Amino acid sequence: MSEQIFEIPASTKAKAWIDNDTYLKMYQESVDDPKAFWDKQAERLDWFKKWDNTLDWDFNDAHIRWYEGGKLNVSYNCLDRHLETRADQAALIWESDDPNVDRTFTYKELHAEVSKFANVMKNRGIKKGDRVMIYMPMIPELAIACLACTRIGAVHSVVFGGFSAEALKNRILDCEGKMLITANAGIRGGKSVPLKQNADEAMEGTGTESCIVVKHT
Repeated sequence: MSEQIFEIPASTKAKAWIDNDTYLKMYQESVDDPKAFWDKQAERLDWFKKWDNTLDWDFNDAHIRWYEGGKLNVSYNCLDRHLETRADQAALIWESDDPNVDRTFTYKELHAEVSKFANVMKNRGIKKGDRVMIYMPMIPELAIACLACTRIGAVHSVVFGGFSAEALKNRILDCEGKMLITANAGIRGGKSVPLKQNADEAMEGTGTESCIVVKHT
């Protein structure tokens, strides 16, 4: 059986962040000195407090800990740190089920939406460490909800919008979800998917305290 090789176009190579030689060099560095390698990679992020210990692991008692003592925020790194130089550049481009419908959010716009929704969640009693279930179609509000959770330190669990009410309920119970974020419905292949109906059924008997519904259709 012959092996077919597809050459990478020169125009694509020119836009790559790293070439193959650089990749192989980086890989070897990660093997030879993992601590130094991952220290260097972590410097690419903004930290509120630098870490004390890069990596600690023990496969005997099954623990792996990264950047102990450090403090950072996913939402800040995704949005805030770009506002000074990239505020008006596209941060999120959404293509809907309908090829004629799309939306673009700049960093400034997305930051405003995420901050607003994070405050909504806090006003609903969500705080650091709480678990939030997200059962939504692939719409901008899904990304906004995820980033809002990371902004306030809540743990989010995204449940595929095609799952049944029973599958959603099992996941709510497993993680003891305090809030569920969903939409009235999703659109897939031109057909409506009844998310809110499934969410109502799934929440029964779970103890979930709050539900936020995005009006999508």
